[in-house]
Amino acid sequence: MADADTVRGAGLPDRLPAGPEASGTAPADPDQAMTLVDHLSELRTRLVRAILAVAVGSAIGFMFAEQLQLFLTSPLPASALPLQTLAIGDAFAIRLRIGVTVGIILAMPVLLYQVAAFVGPGLTAGERRALRPWIPLALFFFVLGVTVAWIILPFTITFLLGFTNAVVVDNLTATNYFDFVTTMFLAFGLLMEFPIVLFGLARVGILSSARLAASRRFALIGIAIFAAVVTPGGDPVSFAVLGATMYLLFELTVFAIRRSGK
Repeated sequence: MADADTVRGAGLPDRLPAGPEASGTAPADPDQAMTLVDHLSELRTRLVRAILAVAVGSAIGFMFAEQLQLFLTSPLPASALPLQTLAIGDAFAIRLRIGVTVGIILAMPVLLYQVAAFVGPGLTAGERRALRPWIPLALFFFVLGVTVAWIILPFTITFLLGFTNAVVVDNLTATNYFDFVTTMFLAFGLLMEFPIVLFGLARVGILSSARLAASRRFALIGIAIFAAVVTPGGDPVSFAVLGATMYLLFELTVFAIRRSGK
């Protein structure tokens, strides 16, 4: 195989830790080695499955985009409706963006499974057992982030539109509003995954509960910066809620890592 010869000629290792075959079925022997080319093929297979899952979810979201537009604009005051478009392709782009956002949300269980299936064979049996409960927790954290974003959306809108007056009116464009909402949902959902990252780093010995506890001040600063950057409207409501939720999850993660003996 030409690719395998090229890899060997480059001086890269010929064998890697065991992993499931490209078909997704784990080998009978978890310690069975696989070539680097097989490992890359497995990665490609996982990526294709993840993309297909997002595509299917996006198609569902695209079909129900009109109903979702009504749902997502429900927190807006009557004075801000109807939303207007400024370019001929804006309506289609908005529908597509809503579809992709819904696709990512619906496909999240598949995405998390593909990540776990790809990384899992490189871990020891004990590490796989320790990380197994965190896969459904990762889904819970993502849903939690999206839910928090939806709960605070009306308060965010009220705060931001509170600065309008007779001179600065709230003639919102559909593109800006739906960009704001979808970015907020995805940002909140994805940022809530950071406890999984911390726990995984602790399991492989890069972090420890003692080190995280000692770095609490730096973690608080980092959380504040992240919350300020990803908050689409820059409003203090979203910033405060996101920052407080992330810090609470940080403390719970430190506690969980300590209980695991790390």
